[in-house]
Amino acid sequence: MKLLAQQREINVEINGRSCRVPEGLTLIQAMWHAGYEVIRGIGCLGGVCGACAVYYRVPGKHELQSGLACQLLVEEGLSFSLSPNLPVHNPRYHIEKIRDPKQELFQYFPEAALCRNCNACTEACPQHIDVRTGIWKAAFGEFQEVADLFLPCVMCGLCVPVCIADISSHKIGLYARRTQAAILDKMPDMLRNRIAEIENGAYDACWNQIESLSEAELRTCSPETLLTPRG
Repeated sequence: MKLLAQQREINVEINGRSCRVPEGLTLIQAMWHAGYEVIRGIGCLGGVCGACAVYYRVPGKHELQSGLACQLLVEEGLSFSLSPNLPVHNPRYHIEKIRDPKQELFQYFPEAALCRNCNACTEACPQHIDVRTGIWKAAFGEFQEVADLFLPCVMCGLCVPVCIADISSHKIGLYARRTQAAILDKMPDMLRNRIAEIENGAYDACWNQIESLSEAELRTCSPETLLTPRG
């Protein structure tokens, strides 16, 4: 896929191959321009899904850096490759069967207690999350703070390969967020009341009416005429 061919071209290295691409492209666009058929590693293209994790080196610097290929722009001499699909520790659990989320953390993620405090995970995070602090707080059961810290996580997994303790930090953050919301937080009264209304059939007539409408009728009807529970 050729993009912006009229712009000034610069030299980059993609997967070890020298390429010339137009200035101003994102790394993903540069791969398309260079003829790469990217199947894995493409998602929202907006920095939200974390699918396009990438490793890169900036000319003149020795550090291997990481980020999201849909958010980074090419520059002269840049070298980059998409991150491989690394296997991560991803235990299966059922939220409804968890009784003590803070204790069961170590059943599902025993490596959570092995953090060496090296901070490599934080340095690798393209969302600038304090991952190290999140893992420490998870180990001490401070799940609300963990959930808040990991709220910007896009599940790119770049924290995993740099961890000397092989901790799947993003998965621990997700576990904390899920259990905090589903188990540890008190359900708001308004939400509890609405769920009870639904379970007691207050909206059955509304739903049956919606299902009976054609697509054209759904486009023109007023929501207020449908979403009113029976008395």
